[in-house]
Amino acid sequence: MKVVEINDVFKTYHDTEVEVKAVNGVTLSFEKGDFAVIVGPSGSGKTTLLNLIGGLDQPTAGEIIVAGHRLSELKPSELIDFRMEHVGFVFQSYNLIPVLTASENVGFIMSLQKWPKEKRMARTDEMLQSVGLSDRHKSRPAQLSGGQQQRVAVARALAPRPQFILADEPTANLDTKSAETLLDIMEKLNREEEMTFIFSTHDVRVMKRARRVITLEDGRVVSDERTNHHS
Repeated sequence: MKVVEINDVFKTYHDTEVEVKAVNGVTLSFEKGDFAVIVGPSGSGKTTLLNLIGGLDQPTAGEIIVAGHRLSELKPSELIDFRMEHVGFVFQSYNLIPVLTASENVGFIMSLQKWPKEKRMARTDEMLQSVGLSDRHKSRPAQLSGGQQQRVAVARALAPRPQFILADEPTANLDTKSAETLLDIMEKLNREEEMTFIFSTHDVRVMKRARRVITLEDGRVVSDERTNHHS
């Protein structure tokens, strides 16, 4: 089942006199259960492509269909609902809410989605356990290490059971042990919940785990290879 279809997508920025094609005629699709990474040098269009898939940005031309929705046809308010419903985001900078505890951060999107309280609490506990942080549910972000904050961010992204997770350089700020722990967790969730992951990364540790590696250069796909990594 295709979760994401990208058809001949362009994203052009006008930078003073120069036209920059951040994404330049990309056609790709992602299947349910993919564990895919998008790699390429800085400025190759990785983050732009993730933002387009997540509906955070609009293409200049071409079409993106996610979970059966044509993103170009959604109004801004519908896009917000669409993102909340279908997409889990994990950023390099964690983006946790500083005044909320780990539990409250994980439950945040579910509360926006009006999950009943008991269901939300149960899912929050389950997710904190799955990322190995059940003992830290009352901790605020400032009381957690970077690796722990990123695990809370992953738990938050996964809790509402989105159709897929977009992870932009999720291991960039982590030491090796924290990065490996995080990747183990994501692989396990990918396997057990058939969660689809799309990463953008420079990190070899992430590439080693991927089952599909898409390479971008100057906004174009130069290779798209499936690997045989099955852990």
